[in-house]
Amino acid sequence: MNNKFFFLVIGFLFATLVQAQTKRPNIVVILADDMGYSDLGCFGSEIHTPNLDKLAGQGLKLTQFYNAGRCCPSRAALLTGLYPHQAGVGDMLQNDSLEAYSTHLNYTSVTLAEVLQQSGYHTIISGKWHAGNEPEYWPTKRGFEDQYFSNGTTGHYFGIAKGRQYVVNGKEVDVPGPWIKSGNSEYKLFKNEDGSQWYATDAIADHAIDFVKDFRKEEKEKPFFLYLPFTAPHWPLHAFEEDIKKYEGKYLIGWDSLRVQRFNKMKSLGLIDPSWTISPRNENVKAWSELSDSAKTRNDRLMATYAAMIDRLDQNVGKLIESLKATGDIDNTVIIFLADNGGCHEQVSKGAANALPGTAESFDGYEYGWANVSNTPFQWFKHWAHEGGTSTPFIAWYPKLIKAGRTSSATGYIAAIMPTLVELSQSKYPTEYKGNKITPTVGQSLVPLFKDQKYTGHSLIVWEHEGNRAVRKGDWKLVSRFDYKNNVELPWELYNIANDRSETVNLINKNPEKYTELQNEYSAWAKKVQVVPYEQLLSLRKSKSAKTSKE
Repeated sequence: MNNKFFFLVIGFLFATLVQAQTKRPNIVVILADDMGYSDLGCFGSEIHTPNLDKLAGQGLKLTQFYNAGRCCPSRAALLTGLYPHQAGVGDMLQNDSLEAYSTHLNYTSVTLAEVLQQSGYHTIISGKWHAGNEPEYWPTKRGFEDQYFSNGTTGHYFGIAKGRQYVVNGKEVDVPGPWIKSGNSEYKLFKNEDGSQWYATDAIADHAIDFVKDFRKEEKEKPFFLYLPFTAPHWPLHAFEEDIKKYEGKYLIGWDSLRVQRFNKMKSLGLIDPSWTISPRNENVKAWSELSDSAKTRNDRLMATYAAMIDRLDQNVGKLIESLKATGDIDNTVIIFLADNGGCHEQVSKGAANALPGTAESFDGYEYGWANVSNTPFQWFKHWAHEGGTSTPFIAWYPKLIKAGRTSSATGYIAAIMPTLVELSQSKYPTEYKGNKITPTVGQSLVPLFKDQKYTGHSLIVWEHEGNRAVRKGDWKLVSRFDYKNNVELPWELYNIANDRSETVNLINKNPEKYTELQNEYSAWAKKVQVVPYEQLLSLRKSKSAKTSKE
């Protein structure tokens, strides 16, 4: 080979490498908070979500994708590619002085931002962090360069609740204005620069858009990673009246009828097997027909507000997409959407007496009845390891790679986001980071699935959160709830998810060998990730509290 030809070859290879680097995709991960499996139009809902529906229609829907069942654990798994306990977030950021139960993401894990930043990405978070509340654990300490909104949440959609922090780019901002007392809640109202009413969902999207625009003024080619964890539709239920009015009155049909309506739509969309049955109304929910007229009216308003919050979230997704078109980024951007857990049953009502739900004076959740609708057709809710607590709608959009209009029932787990983005970004998951040995990721990249290639899926997924336990292996799932009144683990239940994903027929007595097999899988996993049985954990906390009070 003569020298001239040799240098031509080297030049070509170098140019190809540079071109490949510059064409690495931008990445947007959108996370909804406390949104149920059936709450998007494209997943069976009556709620108007045209922008997310369009992404789904032009991309890929996964019908058997799982989160970790609650806020902090899911965020830990998404950000690190590990099971929550491996990242130090076995519970809700409590200081238990245990390796798997900490106040923050540990340092044997790396975040998506840390990995992608080292690979040459600009990293942005706009929204809810909730993976370490103290300043030394905030997003800007874990790889994010631009950050807006809060280490957790403002606790109010029209401003900030007392006791919450408002954090921008790693610095707490002192918010001016008087505190407003409303029932058992206290808050400050925010205004936008033009004097209009500030709203959290809008602000999260607007700052994300501004971060990208400002970045693009300086960097025309460098890729970015945007993590967009909305607080919506987590309580308190607050929304603009114009959005609520779209839905008010539509929910007077009641939760019993609406569950059936969604169930039928889900079957027609091919999201669920027609042979599955809808789970029975939850034991904590009255039949809609038994409610008084005033209770029906109030519940209609609650659900209309919840729907309005999802509607507004979708509006902001649309606004983001238009902005990415304006910056010239849309054709080279991967968009992934999912939720951190199922619909939330939590009974929250601490606003002013008789405050109209949805207004700033109110502070409500939509409770068991509507959460049962959100999780159609599944059992239970956020917090639990049954399908209603851990199933999420999942949308992936990237026309360069993903064929439009696909739906897959392949099994996936939230920890798969890390290896997926590592592969798409041509990054490297480290074995060491800042002098710490890093735990290998447990997730499986979804890229083969995106390419419509053979994909084995996650053959084994395991959960534990505050005593709620589950293991899914193939088509079988072993699951148990925790009895918080008596502080004991309830008996295991066994379901064949292929035949009965609604978990209505407990097969544990008919399949003792499968029960033993899955119980052994759970025990081995729990030992590996250092799960402490919840009854024991509560005892440790009680002892620690008693010792502290004596000191």
